[in-house]
This record gives sequence, C-alpha cells and structure tokens, in this order.
Amino acid sequence: MHDNIKEFINIIKTRGFIHQTTDLEELQSSFKKIIGYTGFDCTSNTLHVGSLLQLMLLKWLQKTGNKPIVLLGGGTTKIGDPSGKDSTRKILSSNEINSNSKGIRRVIERFIDFNDSANGAKLVNNEDWLDDLNYIDFLRNFGKYFSVNRMLTFDSVKTRLEREQNLSFLEFNYMITQAYDYYYLNKNFNCNVQFGGSDQWGNIINGIDLIKKVADKNINNVHAITSPLITTANGKKNG
Repeated sequence: MHDNIKEFINIIKTRGFIHQTTDLEELQSSFKKIIGYTGFDCTSNTLHVGSLLQLMLLKWLQKTGNKPIVLLGGGTTKIGDPSGKDSTRKILSSNEINSNSKGIRRVIERFIDFNDSANGAKLVNNEDWLDDLNYIDFLRNFGKYFSVNRMLTFDSVKTRLEREQNLSFLEFNYMITQAYDYYYLNKNFNCNVQFGGSDQWGNIINGIDLIKKVADKNINNVHAITSPLITTANGKKNG
C-alpha cells in the first residue's frame, strides 16, 4: 500500500467527496501513485459551481503527491453530454468551443499547478485525438465492444426515453467517445483513475470495460471514483 494513494483516499473519504467507487483496496495495492483525470466540456467560457468538487479532488490529488490530468472536451463538446439534460444541447461552433476552452483553462490554473514536477498536472484536449478518428475504422475497432442493450439502461438515456424526449444519435455517441478518452489516456499516459460526478458512473464504467477488452490482459485494473452532485433546491443538477 502506497502512502500518497492512502493519504488521498483517506482525505476524500473524510471530506465526503465519494459517491461511488470501484475497488479502492485494489487501487492502493496495484499502483505507486494515482494518475487520475477529470474531463470538462467546453460549453461555457467558465466553470459552474457543479465543477467545484472535481476541482477540489484534483487539488487534493496533486497535494498528496499524485498526478492530475485535466481533460478539456474540445471534441466531446461538439457532440454534447446528455447526462441530466431534458433536451439536446445547443451545438456550438468550433470558434466558440476554442474560446470556451481558453476561459476554462484560466479558471483551472487558479487551482491546479501545471509544471514539470513529478505531480505537475497535465492538460490535454480530446479534440486532438477525436478529430483524427476515421469513422469506419473506429466502428470496426471499437464499436464492437459496446452493448446498446446496456447503454439503454444508463440513466442519461433511460430517463429521456421514458419521458419520450428526443435523444439524438449524436448524443448517444457521447458515452462512446468518453469511454475512448479513458482508453486513450490509459494507453498514452498510464492514467489509472477517472473522476466524475455521480451521473457519469455509467460512462466511466464503459471506459473501464473498453480498456479491459482492448488492452493487454495483464494490465492492472483501472478505476472510477465519482462524487455527489451539487444540486439546486429542487434537486436538479447544478450545471
């Protein structure tokens, strides 16, 4: 068991940051440190209060000697996350998304240190790899690993369907691209934990399953840690 992981887990447990997790004991015994990421879609030029817990998690991750990865969703913002939404998000232009990503980075830099130290945060933008994907190749190489039956059970999908609200094919693909993000970060940066709000659990587990199916069978398991949502007075997700 490694002290920096143990310290981080103890802190987020004590402070009530945990809603749901995979096996934390396995996480502590399998890795020397956490290389964990949180994604922020670029739907606005700043972050709403709902992102506060994720920023606090990343800050504590860094303070305890672990390494944060901040993912800006320049690619996934072009699709739109259906989680917690009653209707399709507004489609933003590439210029709007680029401008928003710069604004969000400025906010995050007030909390997280991006430097060359061992626990210095890394900033990535999923536009850099999602924009280069060949659609047919992607379907052949990765689409076969996703069960539509299972995806239909996710709250973000099920709620919209039960209410007979439109869910576009574009939005349905969001969970696939988010899963691919986790696979990409694990393959290229040894990322072993994805953080997110409790509404992202299904999407994160999709990514874990993809990594297990595509990657070397001897790979250490990757993990998920979700936090409670910050909600309005009527219980609706804030942001």
